[in-house]
Amino acid sequence: MSQMTPNDEYDLYGADPDGSDDGAYMTPDAPRHAAPEPPEEPAPPPVPAAQGKRRGLARRRSGKKGLTRSGRRSDAPAVRESPIVGRDLRPGQMLVYDSELDEVDYTDSEDLPEVRDYLPVRFRRYGRSGLGGGILYALFVISVSIILACFAWMCAVDVLALNKDMVSKSVTILPYEPTGDMPATVTVENADGTTSEVEIQVDIDQVADALKSSGIIEYKWLFKIFASFSHANIKMDPGTYDLDTSLDYRALVTKMQFGSGAQEVTQVTFPEGFSLDQIFTLLEQQYICKKKDLYEACANYEFDFDFLSDLPYGDENRLEGYLFPDTYEFFQGEGGATAIRRFLRNFDSRFTQEMRDKAARRGLTIREVVTMASLIEKEAGATEGEREKMASVIYNRLSAGMPLGLDSTINYIKGTSTFDLTEEDLAIDDPYNTYLYTGLPPGPICNPGLASIQAVLDPASTNYYYWYSVDGVSTFFTTYEEQQAFAHDHPY
Repeated sequence: MSQMTPNDEYDLYGADPDGSDDGAYMTPDAPRHAAPEPPEEPAPPPVPAAQGKRRGLARRRSGKKGLTRSGRRSDAPAVRESPIVGRDLRPGQMLVYDSELDEVDYTDSEDLPEVRDYLPVRFRRYGRSGLGGGILYALFVISVSIILACFAWMCAVDVLALNKDMVSKSVTILPYEPTGDMPATVTVENADGTTSEVEIQVDIDQVADALKSSGIIEYKWLFKIFASFSHANIKMDPGTYDLDTSLDYRALVTKMQFGSGAQEVTQVTFPEGFSLDQIFTLLEQQYICKKKDLYEACANYEFDFDFLSDLPYGDENRLEGYLFPDTYEFFQGEGGATAIRRFLRNFDSRFTQEMRDKAARRGLTIREVVTMASLIEKEAGATEGEREKMASVIYNRLSAGMPLGLDSTINYIKGTSTFDLTEEDLAIDDPYNTYLYTGLPPGPICNPGLASIQAVLDPASTNYYYWYSVDGVSTFFTTYEEQQAFAHDHPY
């Protein structure tokens, strides 16, 4: 069946093919008028059916759009006379004829065109892929599947540590150092649904680089993705760890934590006379702990030692003098309180009960003993018996109510280590200034060793009140005039 578009149907109700408008060709909504009967013409001779079909086909090939009235030709495009004048067509409908090659008898109701909703345009597929196209498509799918499978296997080998060559290395993880707009904490969700801010411990980029360069992992980008989902940057601790390729990603994160057993022990020696700040700086340089964590523990952590019972909390320097100088072994990434406890436990064992009894007989507290020992530690050299003589000078001046007048206390205030002090330096108004204030300073100025503590408990018996040190050797005097005369002959 052939179909006519709505525009073609509209042309069926247009003007008469001969150009006149006699009302015979009207739209469906127009009223009907009887069209004048055309003059009768002699009937054409009968034509065989086959010849009639060929004639109709010829008319279609010559560009005629439809049939004219019986036998009448015109130079204008032929249009069909509307067989359904006055019949309403809704938008979206068309006229469908049984055939455009046959003559249409418009007087027969069965030969009238059928009104239908016109259908969507369907494009005909002119080409077919055939067997070759199907084979190519199958090969493409198989190739992509093989590539994806190989990629997934490579990732699984690294993540799960499958069939990897055995490599064992020490890997150092550095503390996280936020700079600029980099955050210092991340927000994590707790088990009860609440959120909290957790400090970032390590830099994941640095961890991935260290693991890759040591041969523990193959793909840094893959480890970073795993770390982002597992919050590894807040779980791992700085330090040096013994790792190998038998560990999968989850095990690596677990091993790079304090107390995991994979941490290497770092041995650090602290000399006598180091201040609290110097000790904390060295601990941070060795990646044992951050200074701010050490100061926080020093100020607020409750350590269970009786010699600290009278010290108020909140002072960052309250443990000055009690971090006993010695050689210690630390795990890198230790907590601040854990590291400090090592020093305090050593001090508690070194300051024996016999020493406590000696201090009590002299009417001294442990803090006073440590304070006096710290002054001697910063002033004394390596000369035999020098510390005991300095202790006697301190006792003598305290008994006489004289200021101690020690340059080491001025250096403690200024944070320097020079003995070339000015008059302005000596006039600094500070409780630790032993030129202005009599008695002992409020607390120790460093962490003294055992020799200085013993000198305080067993001082020499002298009548010295002054000393003068040149090139690490101290000379002692009874009067100020003797000291000044010696100083004039032995300038710094």
